[in-house]
Amino acid sequence: MKIYHLVGVNNWKPGESYRAESLSREGFIHFSRLDQVLGVANAFYAGQRGLLLLEVDVDRLTAELRWEAPVHPSAPASGPLPPESLFPHLYGPLNPEAILAAHPFEPGEDGIFVLPENL
Repeated sequence: MKIYHLVGVNNWKPGESYRAESLSREGFIHFSRLDQVLGVANAFYAGQRGLLLLEVDVDRLTAELRWEAPVHPSAPASGPLPPESLFPHLYGPLNPEAILAAHPFEPGEDGIFVLPENL
């Protein structure tokens, strides 16, 4: 299974372990399933340039991966969520062996993202 993470081109170095700011701040790195990527990108990164979409193999991860409720102000306060509403959260650094590809991820002229054709 693959999961995806948005990162600025200057914040990720190929071949090195990756620690997002959220790992220090929230204790985990935010990821998405492919069907969740555009919702996240257009809600939180609209118009932002210089991004990469990291494609990650969950079977190669060395840190713990949990499927949890989204962490943002519009998330429901309580109650169980259906599995399709859960997001993958990595509780540790992203090891470079788990990264299958780093896709350039730029918005269109209107600031809206679309998935790269090769995904």
